[in-house]
Amino acid sequence: MKLLFAAAEIFPYAKTGGLSDVAQALPATLVKRADIVSVMPLYDFIDREKFALTAMNESFQITLGKDIFEISLFEGMNRGVRTLFVYEALLCNCMTPYGDQNGDNPNNDLRFGIFSKAVVVLSQMFEIDVLHLNDWHTALAALWAKEILPKLHVVFTIHNLAFQGLFPRGSVERLGLREDYFTPEGIEFWGRMNCMKAGIAYSDVVTTVSPTYAKEILLPEFGCGLEGFLQLHSAKLHGILNGIDTALFDPLTDPALPKNYGPGKVAGKKSNKRLFCEAHGLKGANKALIVFIGRFTEQKGLDIIIEALPKLLNMECNLAILGEGSETMSKALSKAAGNHDNLLVRSGYDESLSHQMYAAADFLLMPSRFEPCGLNQLIALRYGAIPIVTNVGGLHDTIGDIDEVNSSVCGQGIVLHTLSGKMIIQSVKRALQLFALTRHFSKIAKTNMTCDVSFEESAKAYLELYRKT
Repeated sequence: MKLLFAAAEIFPYAKTGGLSDVAQALPATLVKRADIVSVMPLYDFIDREKFALTAMNESFQITLGKDIFEISLFEGMNRGVRTLFVYEALLCNCMTPYGDQNGDNPNNDLRFGIFSKAVVVLSQMFEIDVLHLNDWHTALAALWAKEILPKLHVVFTIHNLAFQGLFPRGSVERLGLREDYFTPEGIEFWGRMNCMKAGIAYSDVVTTVSPTYAKEILLPEFGCGLEGFLQLHSAKLHGILNGIDTALFDPLTDPALPKNYGPGKVAGKKSNKRLFCEAHGLKGANKALIVFIGRFTEQKGLDIIIEALPKLLNMECNLAILGEGSETMSKALSKAAGNHDNLLVRSGYDESLSHQMYAAADFLLMPSRFEPCGLNQLIALRYGAIPIVTNVGGLHDTIGDIDEVNSSVCGQGIVLHTLSGKMIIQSVKRALQLFALTRHFSKIAKTNMTCDVSFEESAKAYLELYRKT
């Protein structure tokens, strides 16, 4: 069985969020058991020499609407996985995968239409048995696969239903799609073209990244307007929990850490915390350190954290925040940091700093409004930082409350059953009470570090789905 795994971003070549990490870790686990090739665009910001990417002799043309596009191919190796890179000038000329500092690229319909159709051609070139697509950027490939390669089996994974790839009605003609696709049963959504719907409608199997999220998206609260459409296709919907790359996220070997440590060698974690606080001007390394790492968006509950900040910063703890997104939230955080010496705020994406924060942290604050799976809480478990999370999506599937018996999950933390500023304050108070119980706190952190947060079990589930497909 030959697999082609297609994603708009794969770590370490491009990363804006968890999709990138999954698109590296899952194929790296699958390659032990299957013949798999990954593919992504070769964006101009990717350093070809650094990653030893080489040009392939193969090239081809694709037609979208009235336009012809020249596709060049490059290749490299990523954690044992052969990785193909699609180059086309319009697709790849960008500052980030999806746009620049001014927002999303208005040509993203055409850009990812080019990538999606190229993926189908590659499936034919490499005689692929199963094509695994990820999120809306690749979803149109499911539609074209049914036209061009009807025997190709297609699996489509929804990583975040909130991002659907919505474009004007004119995109249908621009991409050369047949008019009969533009119906409520196809890709039409309130008069616009919806790429996510193409993946759901025309794939053989649809997966989400946690069992609970697969159930949640059938409900209006989490369905983002597609709950009825997903209910129609629910027979082919499966929830498979994400994992993380446990070689990349390993405090015993992580090169980003000043001191390496593990479940049987926890003294190094205290050293990381002390050094982190000293480096960033946080006083009192003996106090609990709570971190937030993620996008500055309402999805991640950061607006509620900001609402609770005045009371949180009056508690006996340090708070460190890393991420990027809303300028309004970023300004509010920076203003608060200017008035409090127990708040550190860093804006932007910094992979090494995030690793150092996990290693230094006593707690990870992750009060998401919805969370398809979440990787941060899994990384936190691995690094001995106890998660403080809401009871949604993959957080529900991975973190049980320290005061409740839940044998179905491995990780222990503090769980908010409702999201509000008041609940965040109460949960942080619980965290500080736990932190004061040194032995109990240490036992939970050590136990969490031994949880299996790898992709091993998930990879087996995907392989079973591939075979059934």
